[in-house]
Amino acid sequence: MITCVVHYVIDPTEIEAFERFAQRWMALVDRHGGTHHGYFLPAEGASDAALALFSFPSLADYEHFRARFDEDPEFLEANRIRDESGCVARHDRTFMRPLLPEHASGHGDRDGTAQVEADIGRDAAGRRAT
Repeated sequence: MITCVVHYVIDPTEIEAFERFAQRWMALVDRHGGTHHGYFLPAEGASDAALALFSFPSLADYEHFRARFDEDPEFLEANRIRDESGCVARHDRTFMRPLLPEHASGHGDRDGTAQVEADIGRDAAGRRAT
């Protein structure tokens, strides 16, 4: 599993546009084989930083997803929100893998991937999220 962490510098005056943009991308990731873990937006005080985290089973799966960015009308529409509003000043991506405490995985796997994969899509009570 590979997790993409996207660091955004946003225009705080365009937060509503950014939220519309984020909602579209969360649906796209989930619809095209990934799991979106959400966007993390400024909560208190003035801030222009936001984060997004989403995972795919492999980098190859992510690259297959990314290949649609410039062709698929849904992807183009999501980016149009960003481009027309100016809600994103810049962004960068980093790819990571989870490393969790052994007790968190319950399976003894070094990187905790088995438990993370099992937990993805579950609510705080462990029920499958819809």
